[in-house]
This record gives sequence, C-alpha cells and structure tokens, in this order.
Amino acid sequence: MNSKQRVAAVIDNKPFDRIPIYGWLRENLKDQLTEAFGSVEAFEDKYEFDFAHIFGGPATFDRTMLDNARSQKQEFLPSDLLQLPMTDVDDTTHWEMVRKSLSFYSDDRGRFTYFQTPGTFEVVNDYFGIENHLMYMFLYPEDMQKLYAKQAAWNIKYAMNAIDLGVDMVHISDDWGAQRSLMFDPKLWHEMIAPNHKKIIDAVHARGAYLSLHSDGNINQVLDGMVELGYDVVHPYQVAAGMDYDKYFNQYADHFTIMGGIDIQATLGFNQLDKVKNEINEILTRFKERGLLLCTTHYVQDHCSIDELVYAYDLIYKGIRK
Repeated sequence: MNSKQRVAAVIDNKPFDRIPIYGWLRENLKDQLTEAFGSVEAFEDKYEFDFAHIFGGPATFDRTMLDNARSQKQEFLPSDLLQLPMTDVDDTTHWEMVRKSLSFYSDDRGRFTYFQTPGTFEVVNDYFGIENHLMYMFLYPEDMQKLYAKQAAWNIKYAMNAIDLGVDMVHISDDWGAQRSLMFDPKLWHEMIAPNHKKIIDAVHARGAYLSLHSDGNINQVLDGMVELGYDVVHPYQVAAGMDYDKYFNQYADHFTIMGGIDIQATLGFNQLDKVKNEINEILTRFKERGLLLCTTHYVQDHCSIDELVYAYDLIYKGIRK
C-alpha cells in the first residue's frame, strides 16, 4: 500500500496497513532542521511522511487596495468591503508555488496532498479584526451574509483550480473554536456559516476530492452539523480544548476522520518527554484500527527543540511498525 492509498483508506474507513504520518513544519524550524538533517525535506523523508500540506494561490483581496480602502474610513464596515473587487482567482501567476509543491510532494514523493483554502469566517478576521467581526455578525447580519456568500463563491473557484492541478483534498481553514466553546452562538453557525460551507463541500465532492476542515479550539457544539455538511476530515479535534476521543468513537468515527493527535499546545515542545511518550502511545493504541491521520495539531512551534521533535517522531515511527 502506497501513501496515497493508505491515507485514502483511512479516510474511507477501509482496511489499511499502518497509520499515516505527517508533521506540520514551517519556516520557523528550517535552520535547525537543515543543520540536523540537511533540509526540512530530509527530515520528512526520514520518517516517511505519507501526506503533505500545500499552500499557495492568491489572497481574496488585493492587499494594497484593501489597506487603502480601510485607511479612508474611520470605521471599515461590511458594506465597504462588499464594494471592493476580489482578486482574479484564475491568474496563473499566483499558482506557481502550488505546481512546484505538487510536483515535489505528489509526483516525486508519492504523497497524498491537501491544499489549504480560506474559509468563510476566519478569513474575515483579517479584514475587520476579530472583535469587530464578531460584533458585525449582530449589527449587520444581512451584509455579513452577503460577504460570506461572496467569499464562498470565490473559494469554490479557488478549490476547483487546486483540484485541476492535482490536489487530493481541499483543506478549509476556518477557526470557529475558543478554548472551551465556539467563539459565537451556534445559531449563527447554522444560519451564517454552515450554508456557505455546504456550497463548497458539495462542489469539491462533485469533483471527486476529499474535504477537510481546520478549526482550532472546541467545536463540540457543531459536530452534528458538520456531519450533516459532509466533512471527510477534521483537524485537529483538539483534546486540549475539551474535545473527547471517547465521544468521537461513540458518535462520529463513522462520519469523519481525525487529522491530529500530536498536541502542540500542551505536549510537544515543553521538554516533558514522559508526557510526549504517553500521549503518543495512547494515540497509537486508540487509533490502531481506524480514524486517524497522525499529525501535529498545528504547526510545530519555535520553542520545540529538534531533539524533542526527533524523540517524538522516533517513537511514532517505531510504534506504527510494531
């Protein structure tokens, strides 16, 4: 079984030979990994990563135009943003990095690839700031509905371009969770967020690709709704924020796969090697038969030493091959 087959089998709840492995690494650890292994890619190869997180493509709005529009307003409102044109999602100059990444990770390494795309909620924080955004959901619901719908339509074109280039899964980044609950009333999620995600999910599934969600925090309040929407994968299913694996196995394992398991908020990077070992052993035991794409819950943070990272992935590598 190759990596693409292995990841697809786990998502589809079919038999697989071992748990797929990945670790979300960014430029913040590039120098240390290069010194220790020769390159970030060499570290990924050493532990035979099965999937890869792909970034690229255009931003929704031209940054200069957006900044200029905001500078001319004492308060930049949803109605103001609705007047701005979105970028040309089909501009090929924005997609070169995606092509190069797919050539390396998919063609050369044979890995399953998932491509990060905007959501309809999180991306709006960048336009207004999160405090104003949450307030505007109550003050200007009609304009926010229009904005979310406009973003969703753009996102669909964005996702279709990525699928055309060969990605296996569209990964929507749309943080909804705080540390113990949603950042907003679940009613708003059902009324304003879910309908637009449904449009994206249906479009992606119609093309035969998988669809995953990234949301930090506790999203227990909308898990049933997410099942109805049809998400294939949820990342990270954050136990450190009050999510529960028993609840997952009892209620949701037949509906979606978890991507995660290696907690960067409370475990990896704090020089508590016994805790790292215990958490990894628990994860490998719990998910031996189904339901996990083993990955860090977010990108590995600056404070994580290379020695601790190696310790963790040595345990993972050996553990899944027992």
